[in-house]
Amino acid sequence: MTAKVAENGARLAIAQAFWLAWSQIPNVGAILIQRLQARFGSLEVAWYASSQDLMTVEGVGPQIAETIQKFRCNLDPIVFAEQHIQANPNFWTPDHPDYPRWLLEIPDPPPVLYYRGRVDLAENHGLTPAIAIVGTRRPSDYGRRWTRRLSSTLAQVGFTVVSGLADGIDTEAHQSCLAEAGRTIAVLGTGVDVVYPASNRQLSQQIAERGLLVSEFPAGTQPDRPHFPMRNRIIAGLCRATLVIEAPQKSGSLITARLANEYGREVYALPGTLDNPRAIGCLSLLNQGAQLILGEKELLDMLGTLPPLSPTSNQQLSLLDGPLLDSSRLDSPPPQELQEPQDLEPELHRVLQAVTLEPIAIDRIVQETGLSAAEVLSALSQLELMELVSLLPGMRYQRG
Repeated sequence: MTAKVAENGARLAIAQAFWLAWSQIPNVGAILIQRLQARFGSLEVAWYASSQDLMTVEGVGPQIAETIQKFRCNLDPIVFAEQHIQANPNFWTPDHPDYPRWLLEIPDPPPVLYYRGRVDLAENHGLTPAIAIVGTRRPSDYGRRWTRRLSSTLAQVGFTVVSGLADGIDTEAHQSCLAEAGRTIAVLGTGVDVVYPASNRQLSQQIAERGLLVSEFPAGTQPDRPHFPMRNRIIAGLCRATLVIEAPQKSGSLITARLANEYGREVYALPGTLDNPRAIGCLSLLNQGAQLILGEKELLDMLGTLPPLSPTSNQQLSLLDGPLLDSSRLDSPPPQELQEPQDLEPELHRVLQAVTLEPIAIDRIVQETGLSAAEVLSALSQLELMELVSLLPGMRYQRG
């Protein structure tokens, strides 16, 4: 058993080395790395592929193939990984079993995700629901007040609050969550060892002690304008829902909201007045179909489709227990157990088993069941008529 564990560990280390190596090549981004892995079966095989074979991958033309070839000649992935780990001891790649599950659901997950702080495996495995709170760096008193109220409420009932450690709304969200002894994650546009803005140095340390700092940029990376739109996709990708508090017409928060929508995640916006420039972005989101935030209780009611949390005697989440959202402080009804009909046809039962309380895309159901898309659609239609599943926007399904 020990030898087997050691062998698996060695294989994982090699796989991570090649993820690291590919992530260093200019103009080879997350999507292209995914395509290379899919085409060659592993990034190690892709690393040694000929330029001609590389150009069979969509997105690899002669120029990129030449860049890859030049880069490979000067880098040994194993040696590079050993050196890189000296300054970056904590990171996940998509091969790692603890890579955040929700990021694997998006089309462009970070090839390398660095972290600093306290890891919660239930969070990584998707058992702890996470909510993003984003907004302007220059909020009004109204925006600050509602950020504090919503972040505190979410922390009280066990949600992880995710934001970007920026001034304004982000700072209020992190601080309010920590004040309730809640769990918060800061997604950075710098290395996890670099604090930006500098005024959040103490907050950054508090998050490292009680929550988590994550970034796709290695240690020492300084703030750079293009990094922040990139980090927004991680904020959206980590979360089942994104709350936009205040956002002017041109705001990075609107990028996060758009990405969340593209990923099939829920978007909520706080209403504001037409004469407040900070509210224009939220009003636009509401006009485009975002959910309206009407208050703490109403928000939790709307978030009812998220997987609940399972408390244990030591206040830690158990990976073996079913999820249970503790919203008793806000008089929410207890969750109901899933009922399994006894007389379903095998194919219907198979599809029903793949659908949970959490909304799931139809292509994921196809993958889980091994049935064809036509068979899955037929089964879902029957289950919907039997009121066992519900169809949601974006061709997603959930129990009940």
